[in-house]
Amino acid sequence: MSSTEPVRVTIFNQTYTVLASEGSNDVQELAHLVDELMYTISRAGNYDSTRTAVMACLHLADQLRSAERQMESLKLEVDSKAREFSLKLESVIEE
Repeated sequence: MSSTEPVRVTIFNQTYTVLASEGSNDVQELAHLVDELMYTISRAGNYDSTRTAVMACLHLADQLRSAERQMESLKLEVDSKAREFSLKLESVIEE
């Protein structure tokens, strides 16, 4: 079973303690990315922290959906190529 440890991160001038499994580097990197995104959004308009956080969530959700669509497209392409190679292999074996 993996161990967890508390990790302190700061996002948009707020400190949070989160539990991270097996090291804190990933959590720290993610927190840094979110922090940068929120500061970028806040510079674009005079938003309060809640609105900035919601806009950041929408941005990240859009990125996630794009990545999921790309992954699904790649899966379909891999399946198609696998079928194609399987048919070619069968034809070679039958000869």
